[in-house]
Amino acid sequence: MTPPDRPAAGVAFHSAALISFVAMDSAIKAAVQALPVAVVLWARFAFHLALVTAILAARGRSLPPRTRAPGLQAVRSLCLGAANLTFSAALIHVPLAEATAIGFVSPLLTTLLAARVLGERVGWRRWTGLALGFAGVLVILRPGLGVTHPAALLVLATAALFAVYQVLTRRLAGVDDSETTIFHTAVAALALSSLALPFAWTPPSLGQWAMLALIGAIGGGGHFLLIEAFARAPASLLAPLAYTQMVWATLAGWLLFGEWPDLAAILGGLIVAAGGLFVILGEARAKAMDRDGRRP
Repeated sequence: MTPPDRPAAGVAFHSAALISFVAMDSAIKAAVQALPVAVVLWARFAFHLALVTAILAARGRSLPPRTRAPGLQAVRSLCLGAANLTFSAALIHVPLAEATAIGFVSPLLTTLLAARVLGERVGWRRWTGLALGFAGVLVILRPGLGVTHPAALLVLATAALFAVYQVLTRRLAGVDDSETTIFHTAVAALALSSLALPFAWTPPSLGQWAMLALIGAIGGGGHFLLIEAFARAPASLLAPLAYTQMVWATLAGWLLFGEWPDLAAILGGLIVAAGGLFVILGEARAKAMDRDGRRP
């Protein structure tokens, strides 16, 4: 594995991954306007698995890679599949930038789950960040005012499902290598979406097939870019950059769909980002002070 001593390359890979995910979400938003969500979801994982299989075969890996925790891998894959389902359904009605901003509450939910499931300590910084994150979501949703489409609640479901996915990813990190995990990321989700396919099948046009293939390829490629990023740069450097995804999502929503978030949505997104950055940067500073022998 490449040691984490090339931060510039890590930042470049990480930025490319974030842009890839915004591109995938944009393509999904366009696709679900014309095709059933079940068809788009199936294609997302089918082409993802095809790309990952080709890459692993080129690297000389035996296929399929065997996992030492098939149950955990299956549950993790199903959580990602369910998260993609709720997010794709939400994108039919919710602007891309708004959905992305609400989705950023997921790392804060992961904090709570990690404390419960993994026994990780949750200090005052994480509780403060969690409170800020939920406050930001409330600003975006403005419950009771009727200005946000109810489908935005599906994005909250997505955030919760993705939080479980993240916790299971941490649990599997000490069990299977990253290539095994990224292969199994799509397996159970593809199997489940294939069961729904006969009931929702609508034949895509040639152009739609190309878009579906692009969705899967970008999804699989984005995960590989993330792996390469974290192999070259420390997580403390890369984590704050994740919030730049809201910038790319806002631009994509404006350029591709004519969407521009209102002032409350922008303010709420900034509050969510502030909560996450408060945790990330504050804990990084505390760890640095501990290494220097000083108390934060």
